[in-house]
Amino acid sequence: MTKFNSLVILALFTILFVKVIGRMPIDSRWHDAHATFYGDINGGETMQGACGYGNLFEQGYGLETTALSTSLFNEGYTCGACFEIKCVNDPQWCKIDVGSITVTATNFCPPNYSKPDGNWCNPPQKHFDLSMKMFTTIAIYEAGIVPVQYRRVPCVKSGGVRFELRGNPYFLMVLVYNVANVGDIVRVAIKGSNSNWVQMTHNWGQVWHTGLNLVGQDLTFWVTTSDKKALQCISLAPSNWQFGQTYEGSVNF
Repeated sequence: MTKFNSLVILALFTILFVKVIGRMPIDSRWHDAHATFYGDINGGETMQGACGYGNLFEQGYGLETTALSTSLFNEGYTCGACFEIKCVNDPQWCKIDVGSITVTATNFCPPNYSKPDGNWCNPPQKHFDLSMKMFTTIAIYEAGIVPVQYRRVPCVKSGGVRFELRGNPYFLMVLVYNVANVGDIVRVAIKGSNSNWVQMTHNWGQVWHTGLNLVGQDLTFWVTTSDKKALQCISLAPSNWQFGQTYEGSVNF
């Protein structure tokens, strides 16, 4: 076999191997839960959720989203994680031969402790409040609630990790989104071109903040995902960065 042919085969094997890895679940075990839906078929009520993503269409999440019950939400740290969900054990309401759906966690389904019975988002229950579009993909609309099984899967994203800058000079907030693979961020550090590294504080969802005034400095970010992988975006935002702007890294997880 010629050296050229060997390289071609190696390249094809590498591409196929990467594609297979991209489809492998992060957690291969299936777990039991229930699912309902909220909002209408256009998903208007799913926007501006507790994860801080704002307009989910603009951020690239669309209707393939879910709100999580308390036991899954993990105080917002699970925001951005992706779940494969299938309707099970309910032949009356589960759609036949539709397989599964994949959704991203973008919102919180709050508990109602005044209604201890029949509130599926009360802990310790594991529950997904899907967009109507996603719910009716796997179940009949009239069901209202169905038993499901779920597992964590890699998030597939296009482009680099994105950072939206909010707040004011004395309270900088950063939304981190478009995170591939495990999807959820558990630690963010920031460094100005004229300052040292500072650990950002988890504010809510995937919004992080610092009281350090970094106006007029290049911004470098160090982010860590829940699987302990870290990524550094050096001088991501130039010294003339503006509040309300989004800056995209050149790499992703």
